[in-house]
Amino acid sequence: MTSRLKVAVIFGGRSGEHEVSMMSARSVMNALDPQKYEVIPVGITRQGTWIVGADPLRALAQEDLTGTRLATIFPDPGKRGLWADTEAIPAPREVGGESTLAALSRVDVVFPVLHGTFGEDGTVQGLLELAHVPYVGAGVLSSAVAMDKIVFKDVCKSRGLPVGKYVWTTRRQWHAEPEALLDEIESQFGYPVFTKPANLGSSVGISKCRDRAEARAGLDEAARYDRRILAEWAVPNAREIEVSVLGNEAPTASVPGEIMPSREFYDYYAKYLDAGEDASGLLIPAPLDAAQTARIQEMAVAAYRAIDGAGMARVDFLVRRDTGEIYLNEINTIPGFTPISMYPKLWEASGVPYRRLLDWLIDLALERHAENARSERVFRARE
Repeated sequence: MTSRLKVAVIFGGRSGEHEVSMMSARSVMNALDPQKYEVIPVGITRQGTWIVGADPLRALAQEDLTGTRLATIFPDPGKRGLWADTEAIPAPREVGGESTLAALSRVDVVFPVLHGTFGEDGTVQGLLELAHVPYVGAGVLSSAVAMDKIVFKDVCKSRGLPVGKYVWTTRRQWHAEPEALLDEIESQFGYPVFTKPANLGSSVGISKCRDRAEARAGLDEAARYDRRILAEWAVPNAREIEVSVLGNEAPTASVPGEIMPSREFYDYYAKYLDAGEDASGLLIPAPLDAAQTARIQEMAVAAYRAIDGAGMARVDFLVRRDTGEIYLNEINTIPGFTPISMYPKLWEASGVPYRRLLDWLIDLALERHAENARSERVFRARE
C-alpha cells in the first residue's frame, strides 16, 4: 500500500457554530477512506485552545480536556506540520503553566471543518498560508468576502448579480442612533425584514421581524454576535433553493435542492434540532423548470467566481413563487457536512457520493497549493 496522506481535520472553534462544526467533523472523519488517509483530529475549544490526542471530539463535547495535549500549527514553513505538548493535560481545568512543544506529525493537507468566525472567515486560512500547508476550501480573500454578508452583497451587485434590498450599520452606531436605522428600514422596504449579524452562519442571530418593535429586538439580537449588523428585505412568498459548487479554476454546480423548513424560516432549530415529523424537508432535485435550474446554476458559479472561490461552496437563493424572480442570498465556503447537510446531499444526487466528494476536495486542495507555489516570492530583475 502506498503511503497514506496525513489529513488534519480541524473542528470546534470560537464560534456560535461550535456544535455544528463538531457534527460535521464527525461525519467527515468517519467517511475518509482509511486506505488513503491517516486522519489526525484537531479540536479547538470555545476559548481557542488547540488539542490533539485521546478523543478531541469527546473532550470538546464534555468540556474535559484530560488526556489530550495542547497543539498548534506554527506560521513558519520551516516548522511545517503539527506540533503538540510532550505531556498530556492531567485534569479538566489544568490548561496553563509551562508547555514544551515538539513536532508531532507532518501534515499533508488540512481539512478545516470550522463554521463561522475564526475558521470560515479567512483567519485559519491565513495561518495555513503562512505555514505553507495545503488546505481544503476557499482562500483568505474568498473566505472573508463570503463570510461577510454585507461585502458579499456589494460584490454581487458590482457583478450585476441580483440581491435583495438591505441596509446595514455598526453595533456602536445602532446603539447610539437606533431610531435612524429603523426609519431607514421603513423608508427603504418596510416589513417584514430579516435582521442578521454580518459574520455568522447556521442562522445564528437571525430574526424575522414584522414591525418596528420586533426589528428593534432583532437588531439587538444580531448585535450580540457581531460589530456589523444588517436588515434585509424579506422576499415575498420565497422558496429557499440551494446549489453546491465544486472546483478551482473550472467550478461546476450540482443539481439544485429546495429547503422545506419546519418553521417559518430555516433557522438554527429547523436546521439541526427539529426531528421526526417536525424535521425540515429537502427536495432534491428542486422542482424547477429547466430554464430556472440552468439560471440558478449559472448564477451560483458566477457568484463563486466573483469571490475567487476554491474547493467548495454552497450558494443559497430565494425564488419568488409569484414572479419567479431569483435573488442571491448567501454563499458558504465551509458548508455543513453533517448527514443531513445539503452540500453533500446535492452532490450525491448529482452522481458524486460522499466519500468520493471528500477525495475530490482533498485533490483540489493539493492542486490549488501547487498552483500557488508557482508564484515567485522574490523579485529578480529581468536582464
